[in-house]
Amino acid sequence: MPRPTKGARLGGGPSHEPLLLAGLARELFQYGRITTTEAKARRLRPLAEKLITKAKKGDIHNRRLVRKTITDVSVLHTLFTEIAPRFENRPGGYTRITKIGGRRGDNAPMAVIELVEGEIATKATVAEAEAATKRSVKEAETKAAETKAAEAAETKAAEAEETKADEAAETTEA
Repeated sequence: MPRPTKGARLGGGPSHEPLLLAGLARELFQYGRITTTEAKARRLRPLAEKLITKAKKGDIHNRRLVRKTITDVSVLHTLFTEIAPRFENRPGGYTRITKIGGRRGDNAPMAVIELVEGEIATKATVAEAEAATKRSVKEAETKAAETKAAEAAETKAAEAEETKADEAAETTEA
């Protein structure tokens, strides 16, 4: 049986805590960003990251494990079809916590927890970018060489025409 965490229970008892975190995770996946207290955001982050990792695997076993926490079927569908594929190449760090100051009524430290939008560059992506750069440089060099060869051919053709014109002029003079 899981042992409840020590310390503050986020405003409730030990049986209320997983339900509170599940509700926060559901809202995070539904809206992509939520504003909550800093303590709740810090407790939500590992849970949300584990759920996204399970959703990335996408098999029926992991879907059932996530279903234990996220009971709303539409949010579960969104997690598996939209959110998980977005983080397919990302090894972790799916959420970001930003502190926004104290709450107006009681000055409780507030934070925004959101899903990270940008993709990070993986080794494969970096290698593809380097290969594309090398390819474009090689193509530019080839194009420059072709242009130079074309110019040289035009110059030779122009010189040949001048030579013929000179010979023709000499022939007519003689």
